[in-house]
Amino acid sequence: MENPLPQSNLGAPPLTRRLAEIATLSDDEINILNGLQANCRTIKRHRDVTTEGRKHGSLFIVLEGIGVRYRILRDGRRQIINIVLPGDFVGFHAACFENTLYSTKALTEMTISTVPSARLSSVLQTCPQLIAKILCFISHEGATHIEHIVDLGRRSALERIAHFFLELLYRLRAVGMAEEDSYWIPLTQELIGDALGLSVPHVNRVLRRLREDDLVTVEDQRVTIKNIDALAELADFEPGYLRRFGIREMLEEAA
Repeated sequence: MENPLPQSNLGAPPLTRRLAEIATLSDDEINILNGLQANCRTIKRHRDVTTEGRKHGSLFIVLEGIGVRYRILRDGRRQIINIVLPGDFVGFHAACFENTLYSTKALTEMTISTVPSARLSSVLQTCPQLIAKILCFISHEGATHIEHIVDLGRRSALERIAHFFLELLYRLRAVGMAEEDSYWIPLTQELIGDALGLSVPHVNRVLRRLREDDLVTVEDQRVTIKNIDALAELADFEPGYLRRFGIREMLEEAA
């Protein structure tokens, strides 16, 4: 029996809520998803969830908190790959490679659920359609990586930071962690620079420019976007890559 989960059901775990927004879930699928998010533990702020080069026998689902995926180069330089939010998977790629390709660190205290690889294999055997929905959900991460490549390759520093702030606004809204035009996130200028390939002085100049143009203010780690349309025009930001999923259509065609 199909049971679309109401978006207002704030009691459901975050991955269940996010999947229910883009695909119809059966009662069995909801129960399985909730079970995957039941093995909880806490990761303290600034501690790694996964570590580059290590083999992890499990993957993790973020239930609460904010983290970053990152790589450290041999000379100590850091590249932040993306921001991790509730409902996101951590370590999914480690199941496909011998060792983990990057690290994931908690920016705030995080609650995660541990999912052993054997448990995921069991779900694949018993509920392959749910795995298909999960894989389609995870594929949106690839779309964000494409935008980040465009950021680094073609957008100016001003455009990069504007795009970065808008992407975070839409992503945080989706998990109930943002107001209409503002959000709190523990990002320093150094972290922003490491995410966008910019020096701290360059980030500082751009933030000052955005403030003077009355587009964005950042105070006490709260980002407030004063004019979303103007900032989107500046950044050439189109949020479709964050919310246009074809899971329903794909599953209907498969049926």
